[in-house]
Amino acid sequence: MVETSREQPQESSQKPPAKAPTPGTLSVILATDCGSTTTKAILIEKKGDEYRQTYRGEAPTTVEAPFEDVTRGVLNSLTELEELSGRKILNGENLIMPSAGDEGVDIYVSTSSAGGGLQMMVAGAVKTMSAQSAQRAALGAGAIVTDVIASNDKRMPHERIELIRQIRPDMILLSGGTDGGTVTHVVELAEYIAAANPRARLGTTFKLPVVYAGNKDARDKVRDTLEEVTSLHITDNIRPTLDTENLMPARHAIQQLFLEHVMAHAPGYKELMAFTSAPIMPTPAAVGVIIENAARMGNINVVGVDIGGATTDVFSVFDGSFTRTVSANLGLSYSVSNVLAEAGVENIMRWVPFSIDESDLRNRIKNKMIRPTTIPQLLEELKIEQAISREALRLAFEQHKSLAVKLKGVQKARDISQAFRAEEEETLVDMLKLDLLIGSGGVLSHAPRRSQAMMMLIDGFEPQGVTQIAVDSIFMMPHLGVLSTINPEAAQEVFVKDCLVHLGTCVSVVNTRKPGEKCLRVKIMLPGGKVIEDDLTLGEMKLYPLSADEEADIEVNPTRHFNLGRGRGSAIKEKVRGGVVGLVIDARGRPLSMPAAKDKRVRQLNSWAEVLDTYPA
Repeated sequence: MVETSREQPQESSQKPPAKAPTPGTLSVILATDCGSTTTKAILIEKKGDEYRQTYRGEAPTTVEAPFEDVTRGVLNSLTELEELSGRKILNGENLIMPSAGDEGVDIYVSTSSAGGGLQMMVAGAVKTMSAQSAQRAALGAGAIVTDVIASNDKRMPHERIELIRQIRPDMILLSGGTDGGTVTHVVELAEYIAAANPRARLGTTFKLPVVYAGNKDARDKVRDTLEEVTSLHITDNIRPTLDTENLMPARHAIQQLFLEHVMAHAPGYKELMAFTSAPIMPTPAAVGVIIENAARMGNINVVGVDIGGATTDVFSVFDGSFTRTVSANLGLSYSVSNVLAEAGVENIMRWVPFSIDESDLRNRIKNKMIRPTTIPQLLEELKIEQAISREALRLAFEQHKSLAVKLKGVQKARDISQAFRAEEEETLVDMLKLDLLIGSGGVLSHAPRRSQAMMMLIDGFEPQGVTQIAVDSIFMMPHLGVLSTINPEAAQEVFVKDCLVHLGTCVSVVNTRKPGEKCLRVKIMLPGGKVIEDDLTLGEMKLYPLSADEEADIEVNPTRHFNLGRGRGSAIKEKVRGGVVGLVIDARGRPLSMPAAKDKRVRQLNSWAEVLDTYPA
C-alpha cells in the first residue's frame, strides 16, 4: 500500500487517523464505498474463526450541492448501519474505536468514486507502445482515461494544447521512450502540457499533478519544462525496455496523488481521511485488487465486470496478467443513448423477446436517459433494459480485449502461418482458458431472478468451453479490495462466503454450423448416483439442476463437426460446480446468431428464456 501523509484539517473536531491494528486483532471491520449516487457501508465481524459480512447500510452521497460534504452521506449510512445491527458505532460524529462488546469498530476503510472518480489524461511517445502502457497504468490505478495524446496521433500541436485545456483532467500521466531511448518526443509532449498550462477539475487554485514515468535520460529536461507550471512527480519508467512493462510504480504514484491532491480538494474528503485507518482507494482500483487476489489465491483466470449507469468497467486476469478497462460512455442510465449509438438499434432489438417498433424502442431508451434514476416498473421495460445491458457488456468487452494485449514493439521471429494468426495472438484474453466470470452492478446484482443475470452474462461475454459464472451479491467488492491491503485473508474469506453468489457453470460449443444439427451428447453424474443422459442440437440451451453446494462429473461428446475447445469431435470430462441457477449446456454456437425474421427471432429468444425460467410465463 502507498504510504501517504494526511494533513489534519483545521478547526476539525474529528479524531486523528487511527493507526491500523494488526490483522490478528481485527474483530469488527467497518468499510464504506462512496459512489457517485449512493454511499454503501458494510460491517464485517469475526464469528468464531471466520470473518462474515453481517450488516449493510446505505445513504445518498453528499459530495454535490446542497451539502458539498461527503462525510454527511457517510455518517448517514453509518447511522442506518447502527439501527440495523444494534451496534453503537458513532459517538456524535466520531467513530468509536477500538471495539468493545457491542460498541465500536477496530478499523475503518473506504473507497470512493464520488465526484466523477479519478479522471486522467495520458501522453506517450508512440500510441501503440508507451501511450498504451501509460493507459494501462492509469486504468489499473482506478482512473477514467479521458484522452490519449501521442507524438504520432496525427493531431496538430495547437490541437493537442487546446485538448489539454478543454478536458481539465484531475491528473496527467506522461511517458515515452525506453531508458536510453528517445528524448525529443517526450520533451515535446511536456512542452505541449506546459503551453496548455492546464487547470484541474477540482481545486482550481493548485497546480495540476503530472506523473512522469518515461525515459530516465529525459527527466532533467522534463523537470525544467514542467516544474514551474505543474506539480511534477517523477517515478520509474513504465516501459524501460521494449519487452518490459513496469506499471506498479506509476500506479502507486497515481493513487498517492489521488489522495493528496484530488481527494484533498473534493468537498469533505479531508474530514473523511481523518476517519479512515488506511488510505482511501478509488473504487475501480479496489475492485481490481480483489479480482487479482481471487485469481492469485485460486490460481485461476478471471474476468469481472461492473456495469453502472454511466460507465462499464471490465477486469481480467489471464496467466497472472491483470488488465482493467473503463468504457466511460457505456452505461444503463446516463450513458444509455451512447449504447444505442454504438451498438445500433438492430443489435439491441435482436435481444428484445417481443415485437416492438423501432421508434418505440428509441423513445423508451431516450426516456431512460432523461430520467436516469428510474427503474423498470413493467416486465416489458425490464426486458428492454436487459437487452440493452447485453450490448453494453458486449461492447465493453470488445474494448477491453483491444487493450488487453501483449506488448507491442517487441520483435519476434515468426513463420508465415504465425503471421496470419498474429492479430488473434495479440490479446491476452483467451475465453477457453477462462475459469470464472463475475458480474456486478445493479442490472446484474439486483436482477429480479438470478437466471436473468446468468443469461445476460452468457449472452454479453459468450464464454467458451467450461466457465463458472457468479455475481457480486450486494456490490461489496470495493470494500473487500481496500480491506485486502490490510488483511487479505479476511477479505478473501468474505469474498468467497458472502460476496460471490455462484450462479452455476456454463458449458459452451465454440463454433457454429447449420441450426438444428445434432452437436452434443451429454452425460451428467449427479451427487447421489443419479445419471442424466441427453442430446442437444445446435441452437439449443438446456438447464440441469445442480445447487451451489453440489458438484457433478460431466462427460460431453461433440459430434465430429463441433468443438468444445479441445478440438473438433473431442470429448471433455470435467467436475463442475453448481449454483443458484444450475448447470447450463449452451449449444447455440459461437459467435451467437439469431434468425433474421422478427417472428422467428422472438420465438427463439422466448424458447431460451423458458429453458432458464428467466421471466414469468
